[in-house]
Amino acid sequence: MNRVTVYGAGLAGCEAALWLADRGAAVELWEQKPQKFSPAHKSPALAELVCSNSLKAERLDSASGLLKAEMRLLGSHLLPAAGAARVAAGGALAVDRDVFSAAVTAMVEGHPNITLRREEATRIDDTAPVLIATGPLTEGPMADAIAARTGDARLHFYDAVAPIVTAESLDGSRVFAASRYGRGEADYLNCPFNKAEYEAFHAALVGAERAPLHAADALKVYEGCMPIEVMAARGADTIRFGPLRPVGLKDPATGHRPWANVQLRAENAEKTLYNLVGFQTNLKWGEQKRVFRMIPGLQNAEFARYGVMHRNTFLNSPVLLTPQLCLKTHPNVFFAGQITGFEGYMESAASGLLAARQILARVQGKTLPPPPPETMCGALLAYITAPNRDFQPMGANMGILPHTPEQQALRDKRARSQSLAEAALAAMRPWAALL
Repeated sequence: MNRVTVYGAGLAGCEAALWLADRGAAVELWEQKPQKFSPAHKSPALAELVCSNSLKAERLDSASGLLKAEMRLLGSHLLPAAGAARVAAGGALAVDRDVFSAAVTAMVEGHPNITLRREEATRIDDTAPVLIATGPLTEGPMADAIAARTGDARLHFYDAVAPIVTAESLDGSRVFAASRYGRGEADYLNCPFNKAEYEAFHAALVGAERAPLHAADALKVYEGCMPIEVMAARGADTIRFGPLRPVGLKDPATGHRPWANVQLRAENAEKTLYNLVGFQTNLKWGEQKRVFRMIPGLQNAEFARYGVMHRNTFLNSPVLLTPQLCLKTHPNVFFAGQITGFEGYMESAASGLLAARQILARVQGKTLPPPPPETMCGALLAYITAPNRDFQPMGANMGILPHTPEQQALRDKRARSQSLAEAALAAMRPWAALL
């Protein structure tokens, strides 16, 4: 039985461990919780979701939906777990965080080919293939061990987490349930601003006091998790055309589209908790309470969790990694997850599947090419490994897929996306059958 070590039991590590174990590998999976927690993690369960409970859209003609379809072809274990833990969120796949993590933990703990070691890994044993999926909060001895093999070629970004409020503290006379354009059920709660309310809120948000950052280096924020106050400071309408966009909504109290709108998404199946969609923040907790209570319907909001900000560490993957997701200088050391620059929960899990396939090929003495570039997995992998002087993490999006002239000529965006998705799945099926 081939031995494989996986460091980190987040989404990428669990996906990889389960896939390899199903194919007969003896997997030793290391997870430092509950012995040690990062600044963002709170639960001892595996595959903990931190900044959001949304795994994004499911439609095939969306980038996130295409990624999920490819992951199903690759044998994902986490997608069925997410389906069993889902909560209503319109066209998105959102989950009860605790139910999802518990399901993944049970799968890992119950697999006969996985040995789960609940302790901090302090060194990298690469006498056999190892997968490092310790996440963007990697620190301490493991960070030092990675630096010893990479020459410390790491990048640093800041990431933020949105606050969560209790449902019972919301003002039902101001908040209304609806999904944009009426898609799916009315799964979001909406907090509509008029022009004066929005302008007062924007001024307070921009002027609010932020929490000090502990790291000494300059602030570099990843665009995909921009704190709401940083985004607001870019202009009066920036967030109104971003997370507070009112399009596709009608305020039942006025019969008109709001000037701006905040959406709340259920955190659990009971809908007793809601997170503020797009409201990642680094404001001081007292300022969050003061400013966010200016949102219509949240004037008496009770915060079950305040937003926090923490530094994330990413590899300089274009310099360090091959398309097989192993180090160029240490081919037995593979990486997966957000530490590679795959940005997003599903993207992280997908990278675990890709790395697992490359590891199995390695132990079988085979050479496995990367996924075709017209697939979402292949395009993301190509992005993080191609030369890039200004490398930043990347999430799934249709823009990174190669377009044929015929696809470029399609003026209807949905039709073009559908064509790209169908081509991606047609290319992924034979690649998925290689192992």
